[in-house]
Amino acid sequence: MGQSLRDKVNAELKEAMKAQEKRRISTLRLINAAFKDRDIQNRGTGKDEAPSEGDLQAILSKMIKQRRESAHTYDQGGRPELAEGERAEIAIIEEFLPTQLSEDEARAAVGAVINELECSGLKDMGRVMAALKERYAGQMDFSRASQMVKELLG
Repeated sequence: MGQSLRDKVNAELKEAMKAQEKRRISTLRLINAAFKDRDIQNRGTGKDEAPSEGDLQAILSKMIKQRRESAHTYDQGGRPELAEGERAEIAIIEEFLPTQLSEDEARAAVGAVINELECSGLKDMGRVMAALKERYAGQMDFSRASQMVKELLG
């Protein structure tokens, strides 16, 4: 199956340290810290198993979303250099996620899941979102997907 997400991040961190790439080092360390936080959170709830690759991809997606929001805020506040820093971190984090689905591909995936699950109304939204998160973890923006589900089921 290849390297796990954790192994990839750690290998990249070693390379970044050798090359003395400050932004990359700090971003990769933030990723590792987020993964460790999830490990600790799982232990606190009695789940001893490590987070799945899908869980780790969801953490990365959340990190990207936070940085997009920050970059937008910095742009609005007239701080383009700070916004650029956030975008540089986004580019680094995205390296560890599967290729993102385009708008059309995401819409097709949503439609396919709705048809497959034979959904007929908004009451089925939870089932559709659960199936999408299981199949497309890290590949689509789920807030956007939920809007698509509402449009198609509504």
